[in-house]
Amino acid sequence: MKAVLTIAGSDSSGGAGIQADLKTIAAHRLYGESVITALTAQNTLGVRGVENVSPEFVGEQIDAVFEDIRPDAVKIGMVSSPEIVRAIADGLRRHKAENVVVDPVMVATSGSALIADAAVDALVERLFPLACVVTPNIPEAEVLAGMAIAGREDVERAADLIADRCRAAGETAASFSDDEAEGRGVPAIMIKGGHGVGDPEAADDFLLLPHGERVWLHGRRVPTENTHGTGCSLSSAIACGLAQGFAVDVAVRDAKTYVAGALANDLNLGQGSGPLNHMWAFGPVPC
Repeated sequence: MKAVLTIAGSDSSGGAGIQADLKTIAAHRLYGESVITALTAQNTLGVRGVENVSPEFVGEQIDAVFEDIRPDAVKIGMVSSPEIVRAIADGLRRHKAENVVVDPVMVATSGSALIADAAVDALVERLFPLACVVTPNIPEAEVLAGMAIAGREDVERAADLIADRCRAAGETAASFSDDEAEGRGVPAIMIKGGHGVGDPEAADDFLLLPHGERVWLHGRRVPTENTHGTGCSLSSAIACGLAQGFAVDVAVRDAKTYVAGALANDLNLGQGSGPLNHMWAFGPVPC
């Protein structure tokens, strides 16, 4: 059985973070492993508190996983401090991790901030060049690219700018040790269209592949308020595809289909933005 590791924060409500990731991995019939970066007290209405795990213990968790059941792919989600970013990057390089997907989680569905400003630069400099795929949504892409996004041309321009930042990080590898410089490159950039640009009924994602190919992945917006954990689930599903040996574009397309089904078959739980139905493909929820 292929194994997928999620490195992310814990969501006490079970809809996002580690919990959503493990459900997604199980739905793909793969073996899920976890490294917890933070504990959050949250529900469908919002985040009440965050407790970071120490960088040292994050590193210990990574070592424990790789030294026994080595993952075939790694998904990275909520990383709230530059120190934790460095611990993750060091661990991934130490174990020569493959098929890394980075979801630069900055704000929860409820609107609560989940990352320190200083951690954003660390993500770009340390983790993005180690990734196969990076999956920002529209607001995250605006932060990473340093520009507003109002239309499809803006989306493509933002992806180019994010790729340029990754390329610049690799080209400044002289400031790192040889071990740190190893494996640095430009990942595929997937800008998720769930927040909408242009057509309000569309949910079109844009994929910029490392060799320059530009792909628009078209979809229609699913009429639901229950979107808690959508980004976490998508990035985990992409990691599942990569773990099974699929090409990046195939893994991304399959993940988009999976998440669309999970949204369309939502559970309607909680008083706010509820969770997806990660097990939708296995039949209707019992009454």
